[in-house]
Amino acid sequence: MSGSASYLGRRALQKERVRILYRRALKDTLNWAVHRHLFYPDADALRERFDANKNVEDIETIDRMIADGEAQYNKWRHPDPYIVPWAPGGSKFTRNPTPPSGIEIVYDYGREDH
Repeated sequence: MSGSASYLGRRALQKERVRILYRRALKDTLNWAVHRHLFYPDADALRERFDANKNVEDIETIDRMIADGEAQYNKWRHPDPYIVPWAPGGSKFTRNPTPPSGIEIVYDYGREDH
């Protein structure tokens, strides 16, 4: 029983690592292909590479393939990935600093007491 639980736990971890690797690689593909018409063929090729190995059952082979895939992803990652402007690292992130103490911001415009 413990052996099968260990096997199932390891398989679940592998599936999660593959899912994360696929999503990261797919998002990074969009960094390399600026336009969608260039992105779609690259995304299809990436999916075919993952689908070609989805029936592999040997645990050690899967671990090795995941490690190889992660190494290849890290080697070919985009050096300057697109970051949404308002996300951490984006050009607009924390652009407007917090106001100094003593200044009050009123958020109820038009509903002030007359």
